[in-house]
Amino acid sequence: MHPPPDSRLTDSDQVIADLTRERDEALAREAALGKVLRVINSSPGDLVPVFDAMLEEAMRLCQAVCGHLYTHDGERFSPAAVRGERSFAEWWEQHGAVRPLPGAGPLGRIAQGERVVVTDYLEDPAYRAIPQFKALVDAGGLRSAVAVALRKDDALLGSIHIYRQEVRPFSDKQIALLENFAAQAVIAMENARLITETREALERQTATAEVLQVINSSPGDLVPVFNAMVERAAPAMRGRRGSASHIRRRITAPGHGAW
Repeated sequence: MHPPPDSRLTDSDQVIADLTRERDEALAREAALGKVLRVINSSPGDLVPVFDAMLEEAMRLCQAVCGHLYTHDGERFSPAAVRGERSFAEWWEQHGAVRPLPGAGPLGRIAQGERVVVTDYLEDPAYRAIPQFKALVDAGGLRSAVAVALRKDDALLGSIHIYRQEVRPFSDKQIALLENFAAQAVIAMENARLITETREALERQTATAEVLQVINSSPGDLVPVFNAMVERAAPAMRGRRGSASHIRRRITAPGHGAW
C-alpha cells in the first residue's frame, strides 16, 4: 500500500528544509572562514585582531557563550584572546598564564598530545582536583566544552576553547569548524613569526652596514665606531642601555713598567 499523498508531501518538505538548513550552515561557515582570512591578510604580523575575529566567529557559529585562545611557550599557556561574560573575562585578567598538570584537565591532556578534548567541565576530574580550574568553571558557569590544540607539525603553539553553560555537546560539524579555525590560527602564527624574523634580520643587516660606513669614514678613529656599534645594538637589546670601553695595553721590554 502506498503512503497517502499528504505524507509524501510532508516528507519532501522535511528533506527540502534539511537541505536548506545544511546549505545555510555551510555558507555561514565559509563566510566566517573568509572573514578570518581577510583579517589575517589585513593584519600581517599582528595576531590580536586575528585571534579576536576567530574566537568571535567560532562562538557565534558553534552557539557558545564563552571562549578563549591560548598561546603556548613550551611550559605555560597564556591567554591571547578572551570573550564571554564579565565574570569569565575578569577571571582571566586576574590569573593570566596557566601551567597545567600533566594529563589533568583539557590543557593537561592537550599538552600531552591530544588534539581535541570534549568534556563536561563539572564531570571532569580536574574540577574536583584543581582549585584554579574549579574557579574558572564556576566563574563562567561552564558545562559542555571543546578544546582544540594549535599544532605546527609536532610543536604545540596553543589551543582554542569554547563553552556552553548547559549540558549540550558540540556537534561533529562544530568541532570540525573549530579545527579549521585552529588551522588558520597556526598559519597566522607562522606568518607572524616569519615576518618578525625577516624584520629582525633586515634590522641587523642595516645596523651592520651603517657601522661599516662609520668605519670607512673614520679610519684610525675608534670613538665614532664604538658609538655607532652601541647605538645600533641598543634597539636589538629591547631598549637596554649599552656602552663600549676601550682598554689600552702597552707591551714593554722586560724590566720596564707596563700598564
